[in-house]
Amino acid sequence: MESDSAMAPSTATGSVTVAVHPLVIMNVSEHWTRVRSQKREENPTVLGALMGTQKGRNVEISNSFELQYAENDGDIAIDREYSEAKEEQFKQVFKDLDFLRWYRTGELQGTKEDMKIHKTICETNESPLLLKLNPLGRTSELPLKFFESVIDLVKGEACMLFVELKYSLATEEAERIGVDHVARYSVSGSTDRSSVTDHLMVQHSAIKMLY
Repeated sequence: MESDSAMAPSTATGSVTVAVHPLVIMNVSEHWTRVRSQKREENPTVLGALMGTQKGRNVEISNSFELQYAENDGDIAIDREYSEAKEEQFKQVFKDLDFLRWYRTGELQGTKEDMKIHKTICETNESPLLLKLNPLGRTSELPLKFFESVIDLVKGEACMLFVELKYSLATEEAERIGVDHVARYSVSGSTDRSSVTDHLMVQHSAIKMLY
């Protein structure tokens, strides 16, 4: 059976370092849980854009917005007009942020389907990064990974593949207060806790471990 992986050999290394704000993780989690509730699917796929700054080899991701897309025979086509309009709206408010990366929920590796989407994003962004988050991950660590694309030789042919990147959590006092508020609100409403609340609690516990 052919592998669905689009990962480069383990010897390949990334070229940038990534710092991600908790707000981004919470945004992605909320996006997934809302779509899950609306569609009544166990594990829906959601996509979005990541906004941030890059100085040399250091990337800081501080915000995000959802992307609209259409599926045709299993292929995902991102609504570019919607994406560009949202990016322009963001830049009117957050003038120092640029569209740098994108996110998708699912298994924590770069897949061939991810690469198809990644290549379309490369048409408007020279070197985007990919954030994968597994909302069903129930571990003590944050269930997310970052990837960048590299060109490598596979059977004598040049191919674009993913390389995993190391990341750190960038936190500010206001964000920590916000995360703590979500946790306290969730606990106080425990008599009517939904799967959304449970998921946010798991994310909160993981984020707290990295403070």
